Amino acid sequence: MNRNKEIRELLYRRNKKGIKSLALLIDPEKIDKQPSLELLKELSHGLIIDFFLVGGSLVNTNRLDHCLCRLKEVTKGNVPVVLFPGSVMQLSDEADAVLFLSLISGRNPDLLIGQHVLAAPTLSKSKLEVLPVGYMLVNGGASTSVEYMSQTIPIPNNKPDIAVATALAGEFLGLPLFYLDAGSGAKIPVSKKMINAVSREINSPLMVGGGIRSLQEAKDAWNAGADVLVIGNGAEKNPSLITEVLHYAKFYNSSLNVN
Repeated sequence: MNRNKEIRELLYRRNKKGIKSLALLIDPEKIDKQPSLELLKELSHGLIIDFFLVGGSLVNTNRLDHCLCRLKEVTKGNVPVVLFPGSVMQLSDEADAVLFLSLISGRNPDLLIGQHVLAAPTLSKSKLEVLPVGYMLVNGGASTSVEYMSQTIPIPNNKPDIAVATALAGEFLGLPLFYLDAGSGAKIPVSKKMINAVSREINSPLMVGGGIRSLQEAKDAWNAGADVLVIGNGAEKNPSLITEVLHYAKFYNSSLNVN
């Protein structure tokens, strides 16, 4: 089976060159509500995002398809749309790719392999690019939806050694991408020390999200070693944050000596 690997290869190229990327996390249940409508308006006026992640803990298929079509409409299909599924039910060929998440920070077998077995037959017949991801939930100072729904204990934010060991185990198992997530509604983002420790030990692109509400926190995550920064709630509460972060990323990336 020869599956498309365009987005995976793009992430690896950017990782090798040190190019920073921004992903905007969209909850399909909020796509037609303020302030998501304001973000869509900005996007339709040329605000350039590197990736969209689309998903939530409780999303029905109709809302998911509607959200994906709306994003494709306002961006004219020029921005990759990646599913960030909360369950096996959250799949749609309206997207470009799907994060095939293995919750390696937890010990819930359903989220290590169970849901994957259920999704595999559908994905084998879809056009979605499948992106295997070692997903690590990190304590962000508050109980989050993903923590409750996954029934797992997050990695303590002050224990980078545990995060490193977990990421290395995932890499040895062959996972090509990693995601450190403090979760939606986190009070604090993943610590700089943890991001730096993980990024130094793995040879794979690293996504970081949860609890990022300011430009400084975005800078801290990128400078610590994040390749892709994921912002969701922070942009909903402060839509100008996306513009600020994108301007910084443009400045940072333009300073790199890359071909």
